[in-house]
Amino acid sequence: MPTDKDKIQKRQDEILELLRAFCSAKLNDEYCELAEQMLAKLGRKRHVPFETGKVEIWAAAIIHALGLINFLFDKSQTPHVTVREIHEFFGTKESTVGNKSKEIRDMLKLRQWDDEFGTREMQERNPYRNMAILNGFIVLHER
Repeated sequence: MPTDKDKIQKRQDEILELLRAFCSAKLNDEYCELAEQMLAKLGRKRHVPFETGKVEIWAAAIIHALGLINFLFDKSQTPHVTVREIHEFFGTKESTVGNKSKEIRDMLKLRQWDDEFGTREMQERNPYRNMAILNGFIVLHER
């Protein structure tokens, strides 16, 4: 008889397969790695969010969350995809994925220029990377 952990692992594997398919078709290896890391981190939460709901929605929400913090939807970025492409690939609705994406971003405290889930390019372009607060003042420093 499968345990809750077995069920969660099965769902995680299904989501991972969807993420890899999307990244292979539309993105790159770096996004695939970040998506896998995000899925793994969500799977370690006390309340695993993807325990319920459609796996396609969770896969799309992970890509959407990564996309928002890494400017993936900006046409000047490479790679670039539209929100519509995500929904067409996974067969999902914009509002549902947007809500799940927000849930993920809140749960993991994601923001633009994120150190853990930002692409290397975004980390290099981070306008705050050479700033620190020292005695209440913002100062520039070299890394």
